[in-house]
Amino acid sequence: MKLGFGLYRHMLNEAHYKFAKQCGATHLVIHLVDYFGTEKNTKENTNQPVGEKDGWGKAGSGSEIWSLEELSRIKAEINSHGLELEAIENFDPAHWHDILLDGPKKKVQIENLKQLIRNVGAAGIPVFGYNFSLAGVSSRIVGKFARGGAISVAMEAGDETPIPNGMVWNMVYDENAPEGYLPKIRHQELWGRLKYFLDELVPVAEEAGVKLAAHPDDPPLPYVRNTPRLVFQPGLYQKLIDLKDSPANNLEFCLGSVAEMTEGDVYEATDQYSQQGKISYVHFRNVIGKVPNYKEVFIDEGDIDMLRILRILKKNKFDGVLIPDHTPQMSCDAPWHAGMAFAMGFMKAAISMVKSEN
Repeated sequence: MKLGFGLYRHMLNEAHYKFAKQCGATHLVIHLVDYFGTEKNTKENTNQPVGEKDGWGKAGSGSEIWSLEELSRIKAEINSHGLELEAIENFDPAHWHDILLDGPKKKVQIENLKQLIRNVGAAGIPVFGYNFSLAGVSSRIVGKFARGGAISVAMEAGDETPIPNGMVWNMVYDENAPEGYLPKIRHQELWGRLKYFLDELVPVAEEAGVKLAAHPDDPPLPYVRNTPRLVFQPGLYQKLIDLKDSPANNLEFCLGSVAEMTEGDVYEATDQYSQQGKISYVHFRNVIGKVPNYKEVFIDEGDIDMLRILRILKKNKFDGVLIPDHTPQMSCDAPWHAGMAFAMGFMKAAISMVKSEN
């Protein structure tokens, strides 16, 4: 098991590389999507409620994909600070909105994604995480939900606001889309769209030496914003794996999301999927409660016994990366840095202890 750190696009700089290294990280999981259409994006405002029309901002520039040159440059910068680039997380909605929506540009977009995955492989980046979802992350509220009144995120009810035309994953890809909202579809139709995505992309990922890693739904409800979800119970991860039998069809295993699910057991799910060697990397965060009422809390105060999780992963010889994903902010001059340092310290000590056990 390796200790990693997650960074958003605006954090890909020397200061954050040094901070990750100082916290004990050896690997990074990065985002290249600028979720708010601005380099002033912060970890804090990524949790703000989504506006009906504006969402998080404008998606990227048309069909342009991240080039091999850009990916190689970023990887070289990361390597120069003694860190390895383990994964990129999430496609830009501008690059695949019609794949998600079964729209007229889906064939052009799937060919672009194929080239993107080839670029990722050529740059020596082993994993690409994604979340096949129309609504994306939704329904969060911000408040003093963690120990000592630390600021964190929570959910009290699902967001039933319909998604306007021209938006997926909380981001606007077409500012001139006609008035109206995405039509409601059944779960079966969304699974069919996922099958097309996997059938087309997984063989390319195999050839490129890249593992595609699917994130579960956050929050894990059957419907969010009038759209169906795919992986909102632990067993649905198996359905996704079985949809395309390949070593490149893997999971981005989010402990918080799995624990929030109303069925199953987070320990059984961890055992099931790590036994199969299907977990590419882990979002190592803790929660209290289940949908539609849960709170994200400090890594040592939630419902999940994190040491038990690590022991299961060790038993099944998991050798991937664990990152804290996000964590409550602490009451000091650097709330995010303090919260992440606390989580990383806990993780480093816990991993070392479990590795040393007979």
